[in-house]
Amino acid sequence: MPPAVATGDGVDKSNDRVQRMFGEIAPRYDLLNHLLSLNIDRYWRRRTVRLVPPSGDAPILDLCTGTGDLALAYERAASGRLAITGSDFCPEMLTIARKKGEAAGVNDHVSWVEADAQALPFESDAYQIVSVAFGLRNVADTDQGLREMARVCRPGGKVAVLEFTTPRRQPLRGLYGWYFRNVLPRIGQALARNNSAAYEYLPQSVGQFYEYEQLTERMEAAGLRDVKFHPMTFGVATLYVGTK
Repeated sequence: MPPAVATGDGVDKSNDRVQRMFGEIAPRYDLLNHLLSLNIDRYWRRRTVRLVPPSGDAPILDLCTGTGDLALAYERAASGRLAITGSDFCPEMLTIARKKGEAAGVNDHVSWVEADAQALPFESDAYQIVSVAFGLRNVADTDQGLREMARVCRPGGKVAVLEFTTPRRQPLRGLYGWYFRNVLPRIGQALARNNSAAYEYLPQSVGQFYEYEQLTERMEAAGLRDVKFHPMTFGVATLYVGTK
């Protein structure tokens, strides 16, 4: 396993901290995602699938899959004709993902694998799409995570990164920042009590993570080409897409 690291601005993204934190909030993770985003997170995933649609018969890999929402969105888009893998290094999250897959009757062709995004146990050049939704910023070494995504993507395939961003225009930028720093942590902690300050970590991790052109450059440095970004909902979230 790659060494645990903390970011330079004091946001601890060590493997142990992130794994423990998401394990603690797993039971209420879906509820809070939908509540705190006003259910817009569902639209962001649907749009990701529309902008980066499945084709042919090559498999799809969703990293940092959490409770499996994006992997399952791809399963619906592919109408059960493709093998899809959702991977995450938090077993508590994967337990919920497996239950959701079982309830949907799709676990015969959707597999759930416990894996570290920095050292994936998958073959190179294997997947037509390698996606990650709201998880890349939690990977201790962003560049290593991107290199692994590019490695397992097949030539001509797509790497899709859906991530929170800060709106660029005022007054939305200021209002969003105030909500993210002051309201969201209180609601999150009240509804998903944890010992890891998970909903204080969220705005901190978003605030220090690469955005727009910055992340585009890092994806290109990882070996991807024609990288473009697509802001959603006035820039609250952004989809980055590169081709191997």
